Amino acid sequence: MQPAAAQPAAAPALAAIDQQVSDKLRDILPSKTDRIIEHKSKAAVEAFYAARKFAPLWIDHGKASDRAKAVADFLAHVDADGLDPADYSLPQIKPDADAAALAEAELKYTETVLTYARHAQIGRVHYSRISSDISFNLVPPEAADVLGGLVDAKDIASALERFEPQHAGYKALKAKLAEIRAAKNEPAAARIPIGPTLRLTKAGMKDPRVPLLRERLGLDGDSADTSYDKKLAEAVKKFQENHHLAATGQLNTATVEAINGPKHDHDIDIIKANMERWRWMPRDLGRAYVMVNIPDFTLKVMKDGVMVWKTKIVTGAPGNKATPLLSETMKYITVNPTWNVPPSIINNEYLPALQQDPTVLERMGLKMDRNRDGTVHIYQPPGAANALGRIRFNFPNKFLVYQHDTPDKYLFSRAVRDYSHGCMRVQDPDKYAEVLLSITNPGDGYSAERIRHMYGTGEIDIHMKTPIWVHLTYQTAFVDGDGKLQLRNDIYGRDAKYFAIMRGEEHKVADIPVEARNPTVVRAPRMPSNVAYANSGGGNGGGLFGWLFGGNEPDHQASPHRQTTYRR
Repeated sequence: MQPAAAQPAAAPALAAIDQQVSDKLRDILPSKTDRIIEHKSKAAVEAFYAARKFAPLWIDHGKASDRAKAVADFLAHVDADGLDPADYSLPQIKPDADAAALAEAELKYTETVLTYARHAQIGRVHYSRISSDISFNLVPPEAADVLGGLVDAKDIASALERFEPQHAGYKALKAKLAEIRAAKNEPAAARIPIGPTLRLTKAGMKDPRVPLLRERLGLDGDSADTSYDKKLAEAVKKFQENHHLAATGQLNTATVEAINGPKHDHDIDIIKANMERWRWMPRDLGRAYVMVNIPDFTLKVMKDGVMVWKTKIVTGAPGNKATPLLSETMKYITVNPTWNVPPSIINNEYLPALQQDPTVLERMGLKMDRNRDGTVHIYQPPGAANALGRIRFNFPNKFLVYQHDTPDKYLFSRAVRDYSHGCMRVQDPDKYAEVLLSITNPGDGYSAERIRHMYGTGEIDIHMKTPIWVHLTYQTAFVDGDGKLQLRNDIYGRDAKYFAIMRGEEHKVADIPVEARNPTVVRAPRMPSNVAYANSGGGNGGGLFGWLFGGNEPDHQASPHRQTTYRR
């Protein structure tokens, strides 16, 4: 939230017509403004005008003031921030209008400015309309701050721009948006036609696109030579690596489209969707923080604006296993974690598997207890084969996700890594722990080697002296360290949903939050009292699992194992 601006100490001297407008404002504020001023702002707007003795802010001698003209000019160009100027249309302040009409125009002007400031600070589209697995603490600007900041502002644009995100990532996208729009008016480079996939073969593939391909990749060669040779294949492979494509060295359709460069309108849309998501983010990310980019499958540790470490991650699969978007603080790290299997995984995956093979839990290293209330608790003790690996990174949140090690290291070699149940699997967790603890617990001497020496069979919690922010983001467009626009696949359909809202009727109410749609309550599985019970990893027959489940949540005091259940 922006710092509150000082209210004017005294009302300005008014011309006769402006005094009439002031009298009308005094008459209609606040009881007659329901159709103009948004309900939550009414009290603040009335207080603002009362402090000015109801002197108009936008009208001077019965005409639009210089301040009003500057605001109109600013709002006409908010497309620079990915917003639509049509959403902020201002009323005409007609010089020959009577006091009542001018007073109404004054308040409509005020409401439009407040609407812009709110959209700029917390988003044009409320995140709840995109997905139920997004949660941010949105802090709208105070009406008094918005209006008070404009009273004596020498630069109206600066007074309004402060409500937009000031993050480096947002500003880089804004600059790239302007660059792409300018490029739309420039002659386009020759585009490589779509054609058959080119690859290295013993016979040597030839294609008339090869000379143009060499030129676009900066390679020398004879323009008459159409051979797809090793040198060209290596250049294609390097391009694919740099653009987050499968690095096969084969020229396929996706690679051709990436080499051809931006389809301007498409890239503009993607940038706008990502600028919108930046508006949901906390304005202060923290002096040190973790930034996860889900569709890029990467995790970065940032300190004082500089990236100090980066690693690959595995994120949630599309659908109901998607990794959520949120900002929370990491408070502790658990070495040798126990995995307490959440009811959703028990119900949807393990019980059906057990019906087919009663030994499956034992083979997976899982154990099963029955809680005092009859519900089933399935867990995996600490160890090298644990689904969470050797380390879990805890930032408590309502979606019950976290970051952790994994025994499935082979997944990190894949370009697309959306395989988890929602948690983030970290490629090098002991190094990650070292980097984090060097920031939060300086002087304690935690190194990757020391962390590895802690591996064993008992849980160990390392509490952070200074919790560190973790931001789970969805950046399908971002500007890399070389100033190049990077685009990623919309794996969860977040961009597509944003486009559908903004292009449909819903955009009229898109800034109003909605309740979670079709919430799913997962019941803990319950074991019938007339079924024999074995405290084992597998069970002893099909009858044990041929039952329906329901009932209450598990009794978290029934087992010696920590009962906090998470997705993985």
